[in-house]
Amino acid sequence: MQQRLVLFDLDGTLVDRQAAFSDAVTALCRAHGFNASVEQWLLDQLADRANASDFARLHSVFNLEEPAADLWQEYVDLMAAAVTCRPAVLEGLAQLRAAAWTIGIATNGASDIQRAKLAATGISDLVDGVAVSGDIEIRKPDRRLFDLAAAHCGLALAHGGWMIGDNPTADIGGGHQAGLHTIWLRGRPWPEALPAAHYTVDDVTDAIDILLNQTPE
Repeated sequence: MQQRLVLFDLDGTLVDRQAAFSDAVTALCRAHGFNASVEQWLLDQLADRANASDFARLHSVFNLEEPAADLWQEYVDLMAAAVTCRPAVLEGLAQLRAAAWTIGIATNGASDIQRAKLAATGISDLVDGVAVSGDIEIRKPDRRLFDLAAAHCGLALAHGGWMIGDNPTADIGGGHQAGLHTIWLRGRPWPEALPAAHYTVDDVTDAIDILLNQTPE
């Protein structure tokens, strides 16, 4: 019997990182009176992900007075304040739990900022386990991050499950390698050599509906 385990990506899947990212960078720069060059550097360098080391580089490149660690923590707090998870998505996660699904998060990123987003949006109250690449310096599509997410949920990938995400290589390719069924949120270009996802949807709520309609094997 296949277990009812589903792993979700975070950024671009459950939450809109891009809108929060732009707001957080603007707020940080305004709070410190940073010029347009600093703001553009942050927008360019942190476009895909952000780590404390990025702020160490920022501090060095622009010879800033503010300690890098303080700027990083301020950015983490601003991202947590800006990021949102739509009510329909939170309701969908609650419905999955009510339907006896075990829910995990498998996300790339720095541990403190990803966990801050999960707590601020209320997602952390609706999931059973979280694996962040920053915890162990292993990133999707490495199978070990999927293994860790399942383990934190008290389950093992050997008994199957699902992976839902927006990144073709990290989420869908990685999910395939981990032996999971996959649902892709379309948007990014699809690599030609990558096998297709089991399902393709436009919104994570559509993916949740697919799971809710699954008949236990």
